[in-house]
Amino acid sequence: MAERNVNRKLIRAGFLLVLLGLITGLAVQLFQNPRMGLSAHLEGVLNGLLLVLVGLTWPYFSLPGKRARLLEGLVLYAAFVNWGATSLAAAWGTSRLTPLAGAGYSGAAWQELVSAVLGISIVLSAISALGLAVYSLRSESAR
Repeated sequence: MAERNVNRKLIRAGFLLVLLGLITGLAVQLFQNPRMGLSAHLEGVLNGLLLVLVGLTWPYFSLPGKRARLLEGLVLYAAFVNWGATSLAAAWGTSRLTPLAGAGYSGAAWQELVSAVLGISIVLSAISALGLAVYSLRSESAR
């Protein structure tokens, strides 16, 4: 069978993250904040599907080696850290950055700080990754 020009690493990581998200869903009631545990479950499943999608559409990205590796690293970081940080927030009960899902809960000051730093890093990496992806998908005539 001919090797397809897809990013198997991202596809495999995506399926792993979906699995982690499903397992997280089984543990929702064990978290200090079950609503945030549900968010962690959804983050795992949805970010895993995003990784699979990026892996399958990889041949359409027009990026040289270093930029392709940067896109791969950013999307992996954003997806896994999003699930991990949300899981930590559910376990710790932090709520500073998530006032709706964290209503009625609060973590220790250091836990809130860790959650905030991770949350900001997720936003920056996700925006950078998706911006790079959109740029790389510009029309053929623009290349």
